Amino acid sequence: MGDPGSPSSKIVKSLGLVFGDIGTSPIYTMGAVMLFMVPSSFNIFGLLSLVTWTLLIIISVQYIWLAMSLSDKGEGGTIVLRNILDMLLKPGIAASAVSVLTIIGIALFIGDGVITPAISILSAVEGILLIPGFEGTGQFTLLLIAAAIAIGLFWFQRRGTDRVAWAFGPVMVIWFAALAISGIISIIGAPQVLYALSPTYAVEFLFDNGWASVMVMSAVILCVTGGEALYADMGHLGREPIVKGWTVVLPALVLSYLGQGAYVIQSDNTHNVLFSMINHISPLALVPFLILSICATVIASQAMISGMFSIVYQGMMTRFIPKMKVEYTSPELRSQIYIDGVNWMLLGAVLLVIFEFQSSENLSAAYGLAVSGCMLISAILMTMIFFKKHSYGKMFIAGILIFVDVIFFISTLFKIPHGAYWSFFIATIPLIVIVTFILGQDRLHAILRPYPLEEFLPRYRESYANLHKIRGTALYFVGDVRNLSPYLPQVFFQNEILYENNILVSINITEKPFGVTTDFDTGIAPGLHIFRVSCGYMEIVDVVKLLQEKGIDEKTIFYGIETIVSDQALWKIYGLIKKNTPPFIQFYSLPPEKIHGVVTRVVM
Repeated sequence: MGDPGSPSSKIVKSLGLVFGDIGTSPIYTMGAVMLFMVPSSFNIFGLLSLVTWTLLIIISVQYIWLAMSLSDKGEGGTIVLRNILDMLLKPGIAASAVSVLTIIGIALFIGDGVITPAISILSAVEGILLIPGFEGTGQFTLLLIAAAIAIGLFWFQRRGTDRVAWAFGPVMVIWFAALAISGIISIIGAPQVLYALSPTYAVEFLFDNGWASVMVMSAVILCVTGGEALYADMGHLGREPIVKGWTVVLPALVLSYLGQGAYVIQSDNTHNVLFSMINHISPLALVPFLILSICATVIASQAMISGMFSIVYQGMMTRFIPKMKVEYTSPELRSQIYIDGVNWMLLGAVLLVIFEFQSSENLSAAYGLAVSGCMLISAILMTMIFFKKHSYGKMFIAGILIFVDVIFFISTLFKIPHGAYWSFFIATIPLIVIVTFILGQDRLHAILRPYPLEEFLPRYRESYANLHKIRGTALYFVGDVRNLSPYLPQVFFQNEILYENNILVSINITEKPFGVTTDFDTGIAPGLHIFRVSCGYMEIVDVVKLLQEKGIDEKTIFYGIETIVSDQALWKIYGLIKKNTPPFIQFYSLPPEKIHGVVTRVVM
């Protein structure tokens, strides 16, 4: 592949790390779309035109052009859009509305992240039914195979994907080539499908079918699943390789969809369209293509899981989501992280969805609601940003996209009776956790009033002058050095614990994704110093290393921890979240033998 840092190498990597999700949509999209319509030439032309122009409008315009022009040091996603707006808006109703939209967007993205691996893996496994001798494979057997693939995928996460990431790009290059070549071969049998590239067929289809076309739109949206993940994963490689990669991916996808449409025109077969088309072209190619498709769906699922880890990590750094233990799995790729709790909860949800819906056809009838919700929220946030930045041309186009996304969102609401409520159900769980955590933190901070530094210093100087001091250095983690955590007076003045050197450590998360700066102030008071760390919300901070660089050799580390007691259901949930959240300092992998937690009982 040549130089791993070369532009061509980065484009190949983008095919594996970023385009996996949208690249596997042809496996199930046409089958889902054809469920709603008689496979006449007019309907097929209209459907193909809708799919083609949905790809162009949603992916090319909304995400590749508009969204990716809005990034922070190359980082993308709903939280990045919110942070950009946070700097442009004054505190008030608009800023609060943006925060609410961001929280809903995070929850919907998580809901999308559960269904995407399930439908991708199930769709690929169902291709086994077309292999001679395996036509009678039972549905339960297929479910077990899909479950085994999912378990293997999630089990592998802890080891890190860096070791096998080099293979993702080449595999997806073969996958997109197979989609394009098979599509071209099929188009030769019915070249009239090329007329479907004209948007007039999409417009005529929508007007002729009226409300029925709304139901069709709920299936058409499946062709753009992965758009939000594509934007969230932008920090992996940067904008340029993704933009150039899309010039390869888009033609391959369009050729595949056109080829599938040509196959349906010739055969009237609307079941498992992609695999049936491959089998029609060459039965000998079916098994290799099936194996390739399973590899592609695993890679697609991996991209979604990586995107999920990134979004959850951003949420933790911006205090939307409770902190969880994060492991850094690659010394080279800073984006390769592993969050144990997220990984296993996601696997449990994926297995539940697989066994609940049992087939990709059933899942496709429920899929799309979270996708359309994420698309709509992104379009709204982008429109607000372009308005505040006076980019009125882009604002106008983003406003049109809001209208398009609203149509897609309304269409997916009709899927609720067919199982789309699962998207809401799955998204509701992180939504409850996020909202409860934010409200609980606000309530906790109101009860535990901070201790102003100017009030703390006189009492500290008096205690330091009169009390016996323990040899060595102690660290005290605080959120804000100007308004100290309530546990500090408890340690210093109530328990009369004083060390020769006492260092207040403050870690401030900035609104930028990357960058780490430190400041060591030794002139506060006798034996009292302040060590400040400012870091981007995507940084994996090695606090131990930063302390060592300043020559700090601590003997003890203190931190505050709260035990929540309440009779109210909301605060009981918050207490449960706090109880199961690793302490702040564990998040930074400090030496456990030095750590001492100071417990404060809080009645809420």
